[in-house]
Amino acid sequence: MGALQSIVPLFIYMNKFYIETKLNRDLKDDLIKLFTEQVAEKHVPTLMPLLIEAQSTPFKVTPSTMANIVKGLYTLRPDWAQLAPSLFSKFIPNILPPALESKLSEYAAQDQKLQRELMQNGFARGDQSRKRAGEELMFNGSASSSSCANTRGFR
Repeated sequence: MGALQSIVPLFIYMNKFYIETKLNRDLKDDLIKLFTEQVAEKHVPTLMPLLIEAQSTPFKVTPSTMANIVKGLYTLRPDWAQLAPSLFSKFIPNILPPALESKLSEYAAQDQKLQRELMQNGFARGDQSRKRAGEELMFNGSASSSSCANTRGFR
């Protein structure tokens, strides 16, 4: 730990007074580039199938861990998202093309399939007793199909 306390200020000093001023570069950017080229690129072909497999089994890897890995990979090299767009799109916005209104029923079917698979794998929906039923809400004695954001009454 003592060596770290000596090395860090040395690198900060080198970055500020030599690398930034003389070379017009940033040490952090150079180190990230080297890490990407020397470490990450070598392991991405092995890592990507493992991430896809882990994502296919719910909660095999905690969502926060998966999000950190995927976001980190995307930060290092955004074009890696094209290797597994469905995986990256769960954690990074605008990876997939925008949804189309004509495919809404298809999207709903995919969601229902996922819910069935989760229930078959032992993930119960939990207590649904406090959840509202799917019927139209009643406000001030009359039925309303407008959204709750546009109404003044709440249950």
